[in-house]
Parts: sequence; C-alpha cells; structure tokens
Amino acid sequence: MNTDLRPSGPFRYGDRVQLTGPKGRLHTVTLREGGELHTHHGVLKHQDVAGQPDGSVVVNSGGHEYLALRPLLRDFVMSMPRGAAIVYPKDAAQILAAADIFPGATVVEAGVGSGALSLWLLRAIGSEGSLVSFERREEFSQVAEANVETFLGHYPDTWRVVVGDLVEELPTAVAPGTVDRVILDMLAPWECIDAVADALTPGGVVLCYIATATQLSRVAEYLRGTGLFTEPEATETMVRGWHVEGLAVRPDHRMVAHTGFLITARRLAPGAVPPDVRKRALKKPSYAAADVEAWTPGAVGDRQITEKTLRKRVREAQRAVDGARRASEGDTGDAVD
Repeated sequence: MNTDLRPSGPFRYGDRVQLTGPKGRLHTVTLREGGELHTHHGVLKHQDVAGQPDGSVVVNSGGHEYLALRPLLRDFVMSMPRGAAIVYPKDAAQILAAADIFPGATVVEAGVGSGALSLWLLRAIGSEGSLVSFERREEFSQVAEANVETFLGHYPDTWRVVVGDLVEELPTAVAPGTVDRVILDMLAPWECIDAVADALTPGGVVLCYIATATQLSRVAEYLRGTGLFTEPEATETMVRGWHVEGLAVRPDHRMVAHTGFLITARRLAPGAVPPDVRKRALKKPSYAAADVEAWTPGAVGDRQITEKTLRKRVREAQRAVDGARRASEGDTGDAVD
C-alpha cells in the first residue's frame, strides 16, 4: 500500500487522479500498471499519466486532452460513497477553526457518518494526535473506514472507530478528563453532553453540528443547564461563489447556503462558576415545559436511508478501497476504471 501521503510530485501507481476531459467531464481513477480509462472519446492509458507532474495535460487514443490533477480532499468528500449525509467542506473548515483542532490533539467524534469529517480531523491532528470516532450503525462505520483508507492509501494508526452508543462506550474508550476536543454530529447531541463533560479536560471544547433551529436551542439550553460549560456560541456558515471574467464580475446564481449550525462551549474547571451564570440563575428560564416536546428527537425529525441503499453504499466504498489496494500492490488484472 502506498503510504507516501505527500499530495505533490510526479504521479505514482496507486495515486488517485482526477481527469477533466472534453466538456469538463470528470473521471477519478486509481493509477495502476496496465490500467486504462475507457470512454466514448477513446482510451487513456494509466502509463501515460504515471510519472507526469501534477497538473499535466495528457492525450488519449482519440486525440482528446485530459487535465490530470490529484483530487483535493474537498473533491474527494463530495464524490465518495455515502452511508449518511456528509459534513460539507465549508462546515468542516469552520469546525477545525471553531474547535481549534491542533496537531497532537486527542479528539472524539460522533457519529462518523461517511467519514468526511474524520478525514479533515485526521489531517489536522497529525501523526501525534488521536481520533476516536463513535458510530451506532456498523454499515456506516464500514463506509467511513473504506472512504478514509481509499483517500489516505492506508488505515491510519491515529484513528479508532467504535461501533456503539457514545454514552455507553465513551467511559471505557477514553480516560476521564483526557480529551481535548469533542465533535458531535447527531440528531440529539444533548443526550451525550454529560458523558462528554466527564471526558473533556478543563478548557476543552465541545462542538455540535446540527441542522435545525429547534436542535440549536435545545443544545444551548442543555449546555447552560449543566453549569459545566462556558456560555455557548452559535454560528452558521454560508458560501457564495463569484463569476469573474474580465469586467463581468457578479455573484453566482447558486450558492451553498444553510447546511447546519455550529454551537461550541468550553469545559469549566471543577467547581468553577462564572459570574454571568450566577446572575442568570436568578432569572426565570427562557423556555416553558411545553417547549420540551418540540425538542424531542422524534419532533426534530431524522431523514433515514433505506437498507437497500445503505448496502449499495457499503459495496461501493469497499470496491474503491479494494481497487486502491490492488493498484498499490501492483495488480495488473483486467479490471478497467
């Protein structure tokens, strides 16, 4: 398996390459000896790409040109097989910043979904860090592990996936007070806050990635109610592209708008009570008992993936990682991308 993770230098067998052909059509292949890309425009041999520098233009048998580039992480996560919805690159970038993910950090993530955020976190913590990802569904964990191995070219030593409920498994997976950062991407993150508080080191950050305003309010009130965290901060990120051609400069007609909210808070030292918390304790709660019903997981709602579709995603992810393994090991079989 190719474990050289440098995204630079000449293309090597085992590398994933993004080929942009006629009319902007994208093809992502894993280079292997004897491999070929067949399209209705002709045949492009992998040997014509291997050894070329990143950003080269190669020509297929029909005379059509293809721009060859290593896919960026954002390209990969937007096209990889999905068991669950992914964390978009715009949100992943904000998560790394808001949670202050640093090299060497001990990070807990739940749930792992399709592994998109796991890839960003693994890159940020570096070779000295540790990422423990929790996922309730075995099928989702299989898709995530295959996607991570496909992109990195190997299964990282800094990553451990635990299949099970975070509340039940976290106390045995990590020692109390040793986790630097916790990222929760789930329907009802407030159910895990108490367990997270025990795992976090004083000053550690908890960040929740949630889709709806009702979830946002529930998490904020729960964090406040524990008395164990600083005042939560909530944000939303929207990205608008721009068309720039000469003096024709205008916003794109489409934009990546709401995908989710981020809410963060920091773990207080044992026994610490900030002054603003004392003042707030004298006031009436900002919600009524009737509001609690709107905060239940059932009321919030959850979009489910069918078992048939999920099995298909598992097969797709496994085929991708198997292909990467064969290419890195020099398999010259007849399979064609």
